[in-house]
Amino acid sequence: MPSVRELIISLTDFVCGYPLFIWLMGGGLFLFIYSRAVPLRKFGTAIRSLETRQEGAGEISSFQALMSAISATVGMGSIAGVAIAIVVGGPGAIFWMWVSALLGMATKFFEGTLTIMYKGKNDQGEYRGGPMYVITEGLGPKFRPLAVFFACAGLLGCLCVMQANQLVETVITVFVPGQTAGVGVKLLMGVGITLIVSMVVLGGVSRIAKVASRVAPIMVSVYFILVVTVIVLNLKEVPAVFGQIFEGAFSLKAGLGGLAGVAVTGARRAMLVNEAGVGTAMMMHGASRNAEPVREGLVAMLGPAIDSGFVCTLTAIPIILAGNFHVEGVKGLSVALGAYDILLPVVGKYVLMVLVVVFAFSTMFSYSYYGRTCAEFLFGKKKARYYDIFYLLMILIASAITLDVAVGLMDLAFALMSVPTLIAVFKLSPKVVKALKAYRG
Repeated sequence: MPSVRELIISLTDFVCGYPLFIWLMGGGLFLFIYSRAVPLRKFGTAIRSLETRQEGAGEISSFQALMSAISATVGMGSIAGVAIAIVVGGPGAIFWMWVSALLGMATKFFEGTLTIMYKGKNDQGEYRGGPMYVITEGLGPKFRPLAVFFACAGLLGCLCVMQANQLVETVITVFVPGQTAGVGVKLLMGVGITLIVSMVVLGGVSRIAKVASRVAPIMVSVYFILVVTVIVLNLKEVPAVFGQIFEGAFSLKAGLGGLAGVAVTGARRAMLVNEAGVGTAMMMHGASRNAEPVREGLVAMLGPAIDSGFVCTLTAIPIILAGNFHVEGVKGLSVALGAYDILLPVVGKYVLMVLVVVFAFSTMFSYSYYGRTCAEFLFGKKKARYYDIFYLLMILIASAITLDVAVGLMDLAFALMSVPTLIAVFKLSPKVVKALKAYRG
C-alpha cells in the first residue's frame, strides 16, 4: 500500500495540475476581460490610492494591509517557490508566472473590492474581512457551508509549513553545506523560530502590520540591490536568460504535453507567490480602514505586480545565470543559495540567507493572522486563541518534515481555498464592475 506521504503528493499533483491551472488562470482571464483590463487601465490610479486618507471601520491602513499581504508572499514564495518552478519546469515556467501575475492582478482587484464591500463581524462585534464574510454577507446565509469550507481549508493552508521547513534548510545549507542535519537539530532550530514568531503573532494584527510595513519595503529594496549587483557583473549573459525563459515557455521539443507541463508548473508556483484567487489577502485587506471598496481593490491589485512580477523576476535571473537548477527531486532555497554562491562567492549566499530569514519570519507573521481569522469565524474569538498555540506547534513540527510533503500539504489546502473564493468572486463580480464604473478616484 502507498504511504501517507505518497498519497499526499499524488493527490496534490492531480488537484494542482490541470484542474487548478484551468480554474485559476481561466478565472483570472475572465475577470481581466470582464473588468476591461483593469490592471492596465488603472495601474497609476492604484499607486496614487496608497496616499489617500482613509476613514472607515478597521484596524490598519491600506498601505499596511498591502505590505502585510506582500510580506506573506514575498520571501519563501518568491524565492523558494521560483526556484522550485525552475527546477521542475525549467526557465519557461517563469513566463507563465508573469502571465499569472497579470491575471492575478485582475483577480486581486475583485477580491480587495469585495472584502470591503461585504465586511462582516466576529462574535465580539469586531469587523473582519475575508472570503467567508463575503460569502455570508454577499451571497446570504444559505451559502454558509461554502464559507465554512473555506475557513476549514484556511486553518491548514495558513500553517506556514513550507516557510518553516525552508528556513531551517537555508541555515543548514549555508553553515553545513553538503551535510544532512538530524531531526534533533532541526527541532532545536524549530524551537528558536517558534519563540521569535510568537513574540509578534500574539500581539495581533496591529503588531503584525506595523512590523510588515517597516520590514517589507526595506527587504525588497535590499534584494533589488543584490540582484542588480549580479546583473551588472554578468551583463553580457542577461539577454540569454530572457531568451531561455521565452524559449522554454513555448518550446515544443517535449511535445504539447511538455509545453502544458511547463505552463502548469509556473501557474502552480505562482499560486503560492501571489495567492490571487486563494482568498488569503482578502482577510488582510478586510482589516483596512478604507471605506471605499474600489480603492481598496486597486491597492490589493498591486500585490501580484510586486511579488509574482517584480520579485520573482529578481529571483529567476541569478538562478538561470548560474545554471545550477538541473537537480533531482524538489529543491527550493538550496538552489537559490547555490546560485549566489556561484555568482557572488564568499558573500552572496550569506546576504541572501539574511534576507530569506527576515522574509520567512514576515510571512509567518501574516499567515498567523489569516489562520486566526478563519478560526474566529468557525469557533469565535475566545476559542480562536487556541489556534495560535496550534499554529506555533506546527511551525515546530514543520521544521523537521521533508519538503515535498510540506509543499504538497500547502498546495492542496490553497487549491481547496480557491474553490469557495472564486465562486463568490464570480457570482458577485457584476457588483464590482458596477462600482468600478461609478468610481471617481
